[in-house]
Amino acid sequence: MPPFDFWDYFEQIDPTDFEKYDCSDGEVDIAYRDPTGRFEHVLVKSTDPNVFMVLILDRTELRVFGHHLLDLNKEYGLTEPE
Repeated sequence: MPPFDFWDYFEQIDPTDFEKYDCSDGEVDIAYRDPTGRFEHVLVKSTDPNVFMVLILDRTELRVFGHHLLDLNKEYGLTEPE
């Protein structure tokens, strides 16, 4: 369970930040917490393999710190789903 509801933030992300990818299903399979426990990275799946909208949650301030489109295909030359 996420530490707080972040979907309002997600819904307000500028559409250009998603580039050509569709993350509208709002499906989250992966979340990582940093070793200090302060930040949690929530990966919202896109309809394309290996592409996620990452939300960085500040668990101390209970707010979204920011977001980033993570395209593992582009970053690592992946062609098959991980």
